Amino acid sequence: MKRYCLALDLVDDAELINAYEEHHRNVWPAIKKSISDSGILQLEIYRFANRLFMIMDTSDDFSFAAKAAADAANPEVQEWERLMGKYQQTLPGTKTGEKWVLMDRIFSLK
Repeated sequence: MKRYCLALDLVDDAELINAYEEHHRNVWPAIKKSISDSGILQLEIYRFANRLFMIMDTSDDFSFAAKAAADAANPEVQEWERLMGKYQQTLPGTKTGEKWVLMDRIFSLK
């Protein structure tokens, strides 16, 4: 199993943040299926103010490239991404159009 941690900012607007959270209380079945089908075993998103933090536990053969290709071919995932895009903004220092960015682990108690 592999673990990935990613970050993203939301548009800093209370109404938009509430709407984003509501969407995530009712994630579409097709989105959940696309996540599971890609080899993601567990996925959690945490929020502080407008900053999001995602923890993904995946199978050893999980691939971001394969997930991106599958998502690009899935109209429901593309619709979800367009919908979520109005709530999201990139982190400072990211490339144009880049959303969720991988974080580097800098400490482990183990």
